[in-house]
Amino acid sequence: MSGQSSSHSSNEPSAADASGPAVGASKGLVNLVHLYPREMSIYGDLGNVRCLAGRIRRHGYDVRVWDHHPGSTLPDEPHLFMGGGGQDSGQGRVEEDLAAIADRLRGLATDGVPMLMICGMYQLFGNAFITVEGQELPGLGILDVTTRGNAKRMIGGLVVDTEWGQVVGFENHSGSTVLAPGQAPLGRVLAGNGNNGSDGTEGARTDNVVGCYLHGPALPANPPLADALIAAAAEHATGRPFEPGELDDTLADEARTRQIARLLKTAKAS
Repeated sequence: MSGQSSSHSSNEPSAADASGPAVGASKGLVNLVHLYPREMSIYGDLGNVRCLAGRIRRHGYDVRVWDHHPGSTLPDEPHLFMGGGGQDSGQGRVEEDLAAIADRLRGLATDGVPMLMICGMYQLFGNAFITVEGQELPGLGILDVTTRGNAKRMIGGLVVDTEWGQVVGFENHSGSTVLAPGQAPLGRVLAGNGNNGSDGTEGARTDNVVGCYLHGPALPANPPLADALIAAAAEHATGRPFEPGELDDTLADEARTRQIARLLKTAKAS
């Protein structure tokens, strides 16, 4: 298998050491690709990769985490992608590489490979990002959304009603994202701003590709969303239905319930 080695120096962000064998007899191997961990992994987004890798192993699958840096090669058989948020300078550094692998990513998305893109990577997976100065930066067009930079920053707790129940996270973005007609959102905002603070939508979803503004990291607090991505990845990797393990999410569920209750109470009072 070709691709970027998952080895890394100790001073750069990486979840490659989360690679490992399944807990119990292996049901197959899942290749998890972290896009641009140096440039696009702020506000705890690295924790999403660690969460996915840990849950994949506990569900009984081997996992290999691949760090994809600008100029490196994607693995031959990727099964799950994760991309996070970054400063504008970070987005600029990955644009050339993203253009080089764009056709591959579009094909994988069409084939049903699950992808979770947060904040800056969500914007880059859309049609375009229009800067405050009016410059239009083209995106991949995997998600039918357009983002425009503005002076207002949307920061705070975010609660969203989704197919997998209520999910919670922390948003911190100045980009205002608008869905094209026919583009499904990830869900409806119950507390916070979401895509743009006005139309009540948060994120976007096309097949198994999800984009959103949920930092935190979001997945440790929202196991159902993590497992939806893992299920699609495992099925793509093995050609068989997902075989979940018995995971105890009691603490995560309790923490999420309390956080959601607090945020909804605050939203109702405001």
